[in-house]
Amino acid sequence: MKRLAKWAAAAALGMSAVAVTATTSSAAIVCNRHGECWHAPRGFVARPEYGVVVHPNNWRWGARERFVWREHPGRGYWRNGVWIAIP
Repeated sequence: MKRLAKWAAAAALGMSAVAVTATTSSAAIVCNRHGECWHAPRGFVARPEYGVVVHPNNWRWGARERFVWREHPGRGYWRNGVWIAIP
């Protein structure tokens, strides 16, 4: 019986770890006025001087809108085709 309880506890712990990682991996989609969009890490705060709009992670542009994906590692934003890093 002890072995079954250990397996059940291990399974519950594994399922909770999967649930936690699924909820913490969210990001935002950020777009600038030039139509460049990228994924921003969780907690990205857009200041007015960045000139960007932050959308939820499930946002999609419309059929008549023109955007391009420009991914980049790290924290920052695109301005005139140049990646501006945020510390």
